[in-house]
Amino acid sequence: MLKYLQKIEGKEITELSNFKTKAFSEYYFEIHNLEDVDKLKDIVDFAGEENLKILFVGAGTNMLFAFEKYEWIVIKNCLQWWTYNEKTKILKSYSNELISDIAESLDKSYRQNLWHRFIWLPGSVGWAVYGNAGCFGLETENNFREATVYNLSTWKIEKLSKNEMLFNYRTSILKQNNNKYFLVDTSFDLSMRIEKYSSDVDNIDFRENKQPKGNTCWSFFKNPNREQSAWFLIESVWLKWKKINWAFFSELHANFLMSDWTASYKDLLNLIKLAQEKVKKEFWVDIENEVRIIEN
Repeated sequence: MLKYLQKIEGKEITELSNFKTKAFSEYYFEIHNLEDVDKLKDIVDFAGEENLKILFVGAGTNMLFAFEKYEWIVIKNCLQWWTYNEKTKILKSYSNELISDIAESLDKSYRQNLWHRFIWLPGSVGWAVYGNAGCFGLETENNFREATVYNLSTWKIEKLSKNEMLFNYRTSILKQNNNKYFLVDTSFDLSMRIEKYSSDVDNIDFRENKQPKGNTCWSFFKNPNREQSAWFLIESVWLKWKKINWAFFSELHANFLMSDWTASYKDLLNLIKLAQEKVKKEFWVDIENEVRIIEN
């Protein structure tokens, strides 16, 4: 076995998902620098020889662990560092930097407000690029410039342009080809305002007063379309106050699936299934989860 790949019976990874359901892994590895990225080839080779799956984890704001013990390999992305060039207005960031922290620093330290709507948006830059995260008309792809990725098939560092990223609503080539690429860093051109639609929403007030806080991965389901929001559909089938043990949809925002420290992943899955069934029966609409459900 690789000496730097920890095999620890009962390695707790509960904190790696924002739902905080109890979870453990069999193998565990952390990526802190580019030397650790180079070790991915050996780990992937080892996984192939031992018939093990690999799960990459970043900030943990977009995944529900639907297991008690992950019997394969968990790799935690810990790459952090970013820089902003005031002359060229180019932002460069490693993939596990928190997007909200960068947005707030740009606003306060550089008077650069193009990412103001990302303040208090949960998750890492890598998560935002992976799922083309967006809010109030601003999407990650808007000012995206280039990504540096480690190709897990060729074992080479590659550059992907905006066109090559195949961005669409809440998706990208990284999501469409899960575990083909490991995202190392990204760059964004903040020299011009590009947005899906303009918005004057006070996003800080909205997130402070109209979104729940606690063990959640924020909006759980995608909006089916601009006319039908997931929160409205869930509220319309009377699930806004529904609890299954200690899993529940928030009274403040019906698309926020929540758990307390005693909720199990099974409680959450049962509530997800109930919401999908009721919305389908009442509106003939399929609501698709935006949050990844990770199973063994």
